[in-house]
Formats: sequence, C-alpha cells, structure tokens
Amino acid sequence: MVFEGSSAAISHTGKVRSNNQDSGYAGANLFAVADGMGGHAGGDVASSIAIQRLEPLDQAYESTDDAQASLQAAATTAAGDLIRAAKDRPELAGLGTTVSAIIMVDDYAVIGHIGDSRIYLYRDDALTQITADHTFVQRLVDSGRITPEEARYHPRRSVLMRVLSDMDSDPELDMFVMPTQPGDRWLLCSDGLSGVVDETRILKALRLDQPPGRTADNLLKQALDGGAPDNVTIVLVDVGGQHPLSSGTPTIVGSASNPSGVIVPPVRAPRSSWLHPVRQAANEPTHFEPAAEYLEELIEEDRRRATRRRIGWIAAMLLVIGMLAFAAFAAYSWTQTRYFIGADDDSVVIFQGVQQNIGPITLSTVAEDTDILLADLPQFQRTTVERTISARSLSDAMAIVDRLRAAAEANVLPTPLPTETPLPTPAPEETTDGGEG
Repeated sequence: MVFEGSSAAISHTGKVRSNNQDSGYAGANLFAVADGMGGHAGGDVASSIAIQRLEPLDQAYESTDDAQASLQAAATTAAGDLIRAAKDRPELAGLGTTVSAIIMVDDYAVIGHIGDSRIYLYRDDALTQITADHTFVQRLVDSGRITPEEARYHPRRSVLMRVLSDMDSDPELDMFVMPTQPGDRWLLCSDGLSGVVDETRILKALRLDQPPGRTADNLLKQALDGGAPDNVTIVLVDVGGQHPLSSGTPTIVGSASNPSGVIVPPVRAPRSSWLHPVRQAANEPTHFEPAAEYLEELIEEDRRRATRRRIGWIAAMLLVIGMLAFAAFAAYSWTQTRYFIGADDDSVVIFQGVQQNIGPITLSTVAEDTDILLADLPQFQRTTVERTISARSLSDAMAIVDRLRAAAEANVLPTPLPTETPLPTPAPEETTDGGEG
C-alpha cells in the first residue's frame, strides 16, 4: 500500500519532562526532527531556531547538489543564530540541538544529520538505520569497546559529541544522497522514541501498513507505555515514485509550533513514582561535550570499567572452574572407596575404584593380585570374574576372593587311582607216577 506524498508529524512532552524541547516538520519536500538541549529554555530555543532556518528549504530543487548546499547553509546559519542567542541571553549559554532532515528531490532523498536523532528507512519489509549517532557510546561501539546492546544502558549514553550549538559556528553535518523507491517509508525520530522502543517493535509497527498518522500514533503509544522519560517526536513520510511538490500546509510540531515564541516554563522537580524506580536515572538530560580532554576522560573511565568487567568475568570463570574441579575431585575420591574383582591377563585381581572410565582417564587401580589363575576356576566363576564382581569394601572383596580360591582348589584336586585287584595264584601241577609198584 502506497500513500503517495503522504506524511505525518507528532510530538509529545513524555511522562517525565516538564516541557517539550523537540521540534518536528513535515512539509511537501522537507522533513526534519530537532531535539534541543540546554535547560528549560535553551532546548526549546535551539530546536525552534533550527526548524525556522530549515523551513525555507521546503521547495523544489534543480539538483541534489543544490539541496545539499542549502542544507549545509541553513545549518551554519542556525549555528550563528544560536551563538547570538546565547550572547544576548546568558541564561541560554550551552544551548544546542540535533538535526536530522530529508529533502526530497525527484526520486532522491538528500539527507543532513548531526546529533543522535535518527532516520530509518523501511523498504522491502526491512528496517535500516540510515544515520549514525554522534554520541560517545557510538564511538565506543564503533571501536569495538562495547556492544550495541551495552550502549543502550551505558551511563554515558546521553553525551553527544556533535550538535548544532553556540560553541561551533561551522557545524559538520553528515550529508549524503540516497535513491528512493515506490513504497519506501522514511521515519525520522528523536531519541525519545529510539531510546525506548527498539527496532524490532518499530519494524512490527511499520509492517501493519497503516497510514503515517496512525503509525506515528502507534509508535508514540509504545514510547509512552515504556515510560517516555524524554520528549518524543516522530515524522513519517511515504514515497510513491517521484516526490511531488505540494502546496498543502506543512505540519510543525513541538516547540517550533508555538506561534508566539518559546515560553520558558517554571522550574519544577521531575515527577517520580514508586512504580517507575529507574525514571530519575532515565531523566538525565542529553548534553554536549566537545572538549577533547573530556572525551579522553570518558574513554579512560570506560577502559577502567571494561577492566573491572573483565576481572569480574575472570573471577567468575575461576570460581566455576574451581567448583568443577572440587566436584571432580570429590567424585574421584568417592570412586576410590569402591572395590571390584576382575581379571588381569590370566589371574584374578582386586581393583580399587569403579569399572567405568572417562575417556582416557582410568578410574581404577590394582589393589592386590591374588595369584588365582583363571584357568583353575570352574567355568561359571571364570565368566563371572571376567565380567567383574562389585564389592562394598576391601574386606568384602577379600571374602569374595577366598570363595574363589576355594572353588579353584576344589576344581584342581588330583583324581585318585583305582584299587588294584591281585592276580589269582596258579594251582600246582599234579605229578603222575608211571612206575609199577
């Protein structure tokens, strides 16, 4: 389903902040999100100034190069405005804002980005993060020091390294051009959404194929259900072929939508609840730290934390290995309390241990060779010995051996010879007297 040229913008203060320092813009060819910082008034002023400087860019361009040049010029002008605002109103010192913007030029998207607001592209049922966060933790991720999952909960996740601010008159935006396709859906959002709703749930919401307004409402509800510790701003735009230039009224949300200028709200303590014990930590404001020495300090702190984590893992592994070794030793010690009778070559032997082996590890040793030959045993006893006979103790094994010895001796007793019958004595021969008397 394609909604040609349709878009939506929505912004909400969230459940913790006392005012909305975000601003958003959805026009004909320009779409932008700005997330301000610098106290109760500074953030409002900074994001409003950024959107005001970007708004004139919502027009047709001859080429993507012209659009890129206009984006960079608008960012530089906005930075100058921030510097002057801080000079005229000292209480605004340190104000700044992120900017993530898209200018549609025919079938191309010209993208300008600085800070940690994000631009996503939903295309062919896949969600891709187009921009890279200019944050301290992202540098740690890029250098392989931490994982993206660890970055979501890192204590320094609120530290930005590049923003539009009153400290840099020549801001460096990430600028690039991407081709669009019919059916593309672009999502621009502040970290009030991306920091609470992960990409899996964002993708699920986009897959519902609802109009931009309903999709934005769905995503905002998920952020609010997740606690919404920060302002939430969402801009959605659907692309249907070459992007048309519309004469419709643009949608401006957040602090930039206030027609009478930025109102400085009274300072009040952040709301807290026993139902949300981690909300105060989540409410830590985003801030900009461009100083090189601060970056080095954070890197060194992270290195120490990584070392402690590594030591903890090693200690845990050693503990597990020690427990396994103790269990193995205890099991082996138990096997050495057992005995069995078996055959060793051609004789009967008492073994200490158990009949089973663990791979190349033998769990039995010869305790005593009885010198009873297997050949001397009756066939039944010989077969039983070859299959091994378990014994409860060494004395039990000796008793079994005694019975085997008796059986062997009985089996090898000599067979007595039969009694000889004396031969009969021959009768004496009779003498015949042949003479005459």
